[in-house]
Amino acid sequence: MKYIKLISIFVILSFIGISCEDTKMEWEERDPSSEVTVAEIPLKMEEKIERYDALKTYTNMKLGVGVGASLYMDDQRVDSIVNENFDEVVAGYIMKHGPMVQSDGSLDFTAADAFVQKAKDAGLDVFGHTLVWHQNQNAGYLNGLIAPEVIPGPAGANLLSNGDFEENIDGWNSWGAAKEVVEHTTDDAVSGSGSLKAVTAAGAANLWDLEIQSEDVPVIEGHRYEITFFIRSEGIGHVRLAFNNMNLEYPWIAGAETVETSSSWQQVTYNAETLGEDLMPAEGATTMNFRFDIGKDPNMTYYIDNVVMVDIDAGPAEVNYVLNGNFESGDLTNWSVMNAGAGIEVTDTEAFEGSYSAKMTAGESSSNPWDLQLQSADISVAEGNDYVLTFYVKADQVGEGRVSFPGLSNEWPHKDWYDSGGEWTESFVVTTNWQLITARMDVLEYAEGNTSFKLSFDFGYVPNVTYYIDNVKFVEATGPSGAPLLKSSGPTIIEKTDEEKTQIITDALENWISEMVGHYKNDITAWDVVNEPMNNDGTVRDGNVTNPANDEFYWQKYLGGDYAVMAFNLARQYGNQNDILFINDYGLESSIPKCQGLIDYVEYIEAQGAQVDGIGTQMHISINTNKENIVQMFELLAATGKLIKVSELDVQVLTDAPTSEDFEKQAEMYQFVVENYREIIPEAQQYGITVWGLSDAEQEHENWLPDDAPCLWDADYKRKLSYKAFADGLAGRDVSEDFTGELQY
Repeated sequence: MKYIKLISIFVILSFIGISCEDTKMEWEERDPSSEVTVAEIPLKMEEKIERYDALKTYTNMKLGVGVGASLYMDDQRVDSIVNENFDEVVAGYIMKHGPMVQSDGSLDFTAADAFVQKAKDAGLDVFGHTLVWHQNQNAGYLNGLIAPEVIPGPAGANLLSNGDFEENIDGWNSWGAAKEVVEHTTDDAVSGSGSLKAVTAAGAANLWDLEIQSEDVPVIEGHRYEITFFIRSEGIGHVRLAFNNMNLEYPWIAGAETVETSSSWQQVTYNAETLGEDLMPAEGATTMNFRFDIGKDPNMTYYIDNVVMVDIDAGPAEVNYVLNGNFESGDLTNWSVMNAGAGIEVTDTEAFEGSYSAKMTAGESSSNPWDLQLQSADISVAEGNDYVLTFYVKADQVGEGRVSFPGLSNEWPHKDWYDSGGEWTESFVVTTNWQLITARMDVLEYAEGNTSFKLSFDFGYVPNVTYYIDNVKFVEATGPSGAPLLKSSGPTIIEKTDEEKTQIITDALENWISEMVGHYKNDITAWDVVNEPMNNDGTVRDGNVTNPANDEFYWQKYLGGDYAVMAFNLARQYGNQNDILFINDYGLESSIPKCQGLIDYVEYIEAQGAQVDGIGTQMHISINTNKENIVQMFELLAATGKLIKVSELDVQVLTDAPTSEDFEKQAEMYQFVVENYREIIPEAQQYGITVWGLSDAEQEHENWLPDDAPCLWDADYKRKLSYKAFADGLAGRDVSEDFTGELQY
């Protein structure tokens, strides 16, 4: 290092002659001890801060930084500061479930691999963040796994007056030597809440030992008919249909006399395809009935639901005013693309029924409903009547849509889109499974001067989502205004049982953790396994949340409190035995009960056989955070004997126009945290400190603390006073006391 020596003012004056009238000043020698030396010249604070070395030079513990992956990959300033000052880097988003897991459940490692490799090349460790959380999840994929199965109903109106058994089994008669019970039940149902329950007696041996007969149904000679129903049994059972006044009395189905039943609901269909010939009325018949013959197996319980009989040759039961609403033309005939987004077309890759559907993809910058818009042709119907709009929709990930009605007096109405009697909203959530959307239009009213209107499918709320729309119908309502929409031969919706959901989510958790940890087994040796499991009162979250965000999924809702046990065991199983596995939460310094609750939960997890190596305290704090609480938190965490990590430290100044006093308070708080961590947490338990975010630059705060300045570097990536305070805290002293006035260059 070179130095420029400052010239003493006294030396300068020695070359200057001063005269007053004819008398010259006499020179005198100064005591050298009174001269100002180069080293004693005071430095400005800015000069002191710039003379500090990189942060990691002031400590032996691990220093980390959480940073956006794209910034680290693409911004040279970020890259340089991270590599110079830190030992470990944490990707802020790209390694979470949401961006990693694709719509089919596969993992896309492309972006994360590039991030990990760049960090390794720079000599940095990568901390895995995070395996099990409730936010930043691909909730569309996970919810799709446990979504109900939607089975299209047969075309046409149901000729049976009571085939869903929602309230009773009126219209059905039963008899037989082995009849034990035939009754209405709410114990089980394939959809809705009711079904028909039948139990055979111990002596059952023949199919006719228990028969359940339908009402008489009017039929038309020469027409073809189809009957479908759902059935399950508590064991292996058998069922057949027998007919009166039809051309087939005891038809075999799919080459067998009976259909074997099991504990799972199954749909059975009697039509030409399964019987080998058409099911038609006998000559001269004007009515018919049919029987369920289920008396073959003793002590067997059956549940029957959603029995539908349709006349295949009947005229249309409704008039659909939407032209090409099923898109079976194979193109967008009678539809207009108003805003194409990333593309609108007809596709044969997805369809609810038939071969085609409309495919709409939102663009990268899509944020308004009208950014992706498809409109129908003009619809002209009688004003003042009641109508119903229905259609089916799904997406490749969770999205959002609405339907607007250009030409009506209320173009953007709020609706009960699910026809459930629930909340009326502007839009509806679209999941990865087909779902029925319904909008009742009671007393239709045109806008002034209009005699027609359009349906506008507005799906631009969420960027990069692909939607599929099918079976768009606008028909006259089948019931009075305000009455439930009749869906007698509509789709059957089969909900999965709680046990099925638990198993499905268990498998999904294992697939996610095994793929993620296994892939990075040689690259990452420390993970946030479970993130933010606690409520602020110290209880464990149960996942029962009203209106979760589109990227929220609560694993514990389906796996219970042991979800964390499972997560730690899986991370240990598929990773390295000596990997360091953390549980992590926020607000432990603001809620001591939460801190204690987390410690208790760790003890519970380990009592179930899993091993938790460390506890992370995020510490998103402010200049006003209670310091006594910080001390108490560290004391509680130290007493656990676990590795302790400050995992996401930042200090908010609580304003978008901070003063120098605010920055002084911020620096003081940073130093307080670091000093107390070093003092209270035993050295053997100090995993290290990770700061969350590098600078106050706007690009780093688009989604986190946008109106604050919480970091160690300012918006221009220059060191702040907090940098000095942080370094002093690490060093355990004021490092700048060693600096001299000698200029450095």
